[in-house]
Amino acid sequence: MYGSNALNAYKNNSVNHASKEHLLLMLVDGAVRFAKVSRQAMVDKDIKKCHENIIKTQNIFSELMISLDQNAGEWATQMYRLYDFIKEKLVEANIKKDIKIMDEIIPLIEEVRDIWHEADKVLKEHR
Repeated sequence: MYGSNALNAYKNNSVNHASKEHLLLMLVDGAVRFAKVSRQAMVDKDIKKCHENIIKTQNIFSELMISLDQNAGEWATQMYRLYDFIKEKLVEANIKKDIKIMDEIIPLIEEVRDIWHEADKVLKEHR
């Protein structure tokens, strides 16, 4: 019991004191993790777990869409469209419980994660 409470306190503290950049990286890492969990839940026929994790992934992409600086030009517009496409495919995968759609979309989610990790790396190198 104590270990679980301590872990939750640590997680809450990590989120509450993380920089904006670190929070973004945590989100994209979570999106990959939740998408993979939902795919495996489809394989296992665990509909509830699949649904819950797809919704978590969709919520992350909604947050990413909201957080994009629309004044950042064409790059921001393209990222917004990519996020929207991913969300639409997640909805479709959730409705159909289609593993093939998840197999199509997980590499895109991983690519988004990789883009943000690379951007963070470049930013740190220029500080």
